[in-house]
Amino acid sequence: MRVLGIETSCDDTGVAVYDSELGLLGHRLFSQSGLHAEYGGVVPELASRDHIRKVLPLTREVLAACNTQPHDLHGIAYTAGPGLAGALLVGAAVGQSLAWAWHLPAIGIHHMEGHLLAPMLEPDPPSFPFLALLVSGGHTLIADIQAHGRYRVLGDSVDDAVGEAFDKTAKLLGLGYPGGPAIARAAARGTPGRFRFPRPMTDRPGLDFSFSGLKTAAALAAKEQVLDPQRIADVARAFQDAAVDTLVIKCERALAATGYRRLIVAGGVGANQLLRERLADLTTSLQVRVYFPRPDFCTDNGAMIALAGYMRLAAGLRDGPGFGIHPRWPLDSLLPVDCP
Repeated sequence: MRVLGIETSCDDTGVAVYDSELGLLGHRLFSQSGLHAEYGGVVPELASRDHIRKVLPLTREVLAACNTQPHDLHGIAYTAGPGLAGALLVGAAVGQSLAWAWHLPAIGIHHMEGHLLAPMLEPDPPSFPFLALLVSGGHTLIADIQAHGRYRVLGDSVDDAVGEAFDKTAKLLGLGYPGGPAIARAAARGTPGRFRFPRPMTDRPGLDFSFSGLKTAAALAAKEQVLDPQRIADVARAFQDAAVDTLVIKCERALAATGYRRLIVAGGVGANQLLRERLADLTTSLQVRVYFPRPDFCTDNGAMIALAGYMRLAAGLRDGPGFGIHPRWPLDSLLPVDCP
């Protein structure tokens, strides 16, 4: 089965083709980070308009690169939520329109399910069940992934997602957008131990997250004195250390609670090098196997949507002739599927 995947949930336009026998045939991604940088964050209306401009040219480009014609496809998958309503509507409208024109089935995919399945695109994918840490600009959660479609959220963010906290802290430090890479670059020049920020909600039981207090601690440290380049780097380092420590502590708790020995990391913050190093250490300390998607597939991309689409289409699921989007869509509300 060969599936075209379209991702337009936020500020990245992604298109890919996945083949059940040959694997990922090709993918293209256009990032809008330059468009939104001057605003310090994503402007939904601008994001939607840019998806309209990019999604069809990217589709033509990836089909040509894969030597794939519409009649070679067996289905189309698009991100139906969660995400920005206008951005989701672009992908849903294009996906359903192409499916109607090409006489193909279509399926709307949960954005977070796509991220959770992204490590399956690698040569040595994890097998079910496993624990998942999903860390992005819109989501921070730990989930028990029992099988495809059988997801149980163990811990979620009660306020800002960790990626959002990175963006907001980078903005107050004048480091630009997107915040994750900007904070990491500045932190590399920071003085270890000059500041120590709280590790939120690690002093109590549970697996939920909160990053608003950490963001406030960084803001207060930045305002105490003149914000020279070294102070910016020191605050960035303290912020990154605290955020990564918090994520690692919660993962250790979740692994102990579930007894799992497989952990996958997904979402844009999963590309953070310090987080990768700290979680990779669990291989030795806890005898846990940790799986990371390649950096290209940590951020939003069409490949993960094409893969998730294949798995649901192969199980016999498909949308009707109309379409709907779900800007808010609980992960654990998805129907389980039996994929070949």
